[in-house]
Amino acid sequence: MELSTDKTSNRVERQALFQPQFEDVVKALSKGLRENFETVNVSLEDCPDLTQEPFHLAAKGLGGSPKIVDLGGPPYLLPNVDKSRYYDCALLGEICQIEPAFIVGAGAGPFQYVGTNSEMIANLIVEKGKENKVGTRIVKLQNHQRDKIEVQVLPKEETKCALLANFFLSQGKSGKVIKVHVKKRTGSKDFVTSMREALKSQFGDKAVGLGGAFLVKEGKVRQHVMSDFSKTPIHTEEELNSWLNFYEMSAPLVALGILISVDPGMDLRVQHFHSFSLHGEGGHYHYDTTPDSVEYLAYLNMAGELIRIDRPEVTHQFGRD
Repeated sequence: MELSTDKTSNRVERQALFQPQFEDVVKALSKGLRENFETVNVSLEDCPDLTQEPFHLAAKGLGGSPKIVDLGGPPYLLPNVDKSRYYDCALLGEICQIEPAFIVGAGAGPFQYVGTNSEMIANLIVEKGKENKVGTRIVKLQNHQRDKIEVQVLPKEETKCALLANFFLSQGKSGKVIKVHVKKRTGSKDFVTSMREALKSQFGDKAVGLGGAFLVKEGKVRQHVMSDFSKTPIHTEEELNSWLNFYEMSAPLVALGILISVDPGMDLRVQHFHSFSLHGEGGHYHYDTTPDSVEYLAYLNMAGELIRIDRPEVTHQFGRD
């Protein structure tokens, strides 16, 4: 069972994640988010039907053997791209021992299909013997022009990604989820960092992982879309930011991804969300730019296991924001 045709790309490591009581997670998030947002409501709720507006996900819920997958990593992109790191998400269910596998999250798009480097917003269900259900989108520069981007829905046959990805896997079942609703940012930290650091503050070096979706309901956010692969090595933050393309994008935006409170020694990207919209905008989420009017609504589940696939043997901490 090989995720990639490159034999070196099939290393799989597994580690249990700490699973506190949901009530303790709710309390930790409530406390931490109040340091950065004026209005904060966190609760344990029945998951709404996420296939409906405004989320448009491939499955109704986030329940059933929830896991987090960290696939590849930024060292396969920077300073030089390694195009041999090309993966088939359709095989993740079997590798992660979960079926059906509902996969959501952020990664680099399948450049062989798209024709260029791109941001991927994974949103698909794969199950052996059944037709894939795919709502995955990619965001790329239109005709390689930096002033215009394009959001594209991938066909059900296209289940691949490249280089790096951070996924939340479940069976897509309905059930309890953590609902997070905040308004008006008063602190300096973005929504995802606020949640991750709230968990770190409460649970210390015990790694707690959450994944799912959040909606930028009101306001605007700063996001990036990668250019095509750089022809020269990228070694500094200045060079990286010149290669990336930053935009201010407007609500509503649906962001999919994961966060882990701390890295338990697995060379992880501890937070990573990509967003899409129905109005032609999307990309890698950084932070909101309209703190007085911003509003976020999240539905998240807690993962019980971390699956680390194709961990880079030579690594760095560059380009993980």
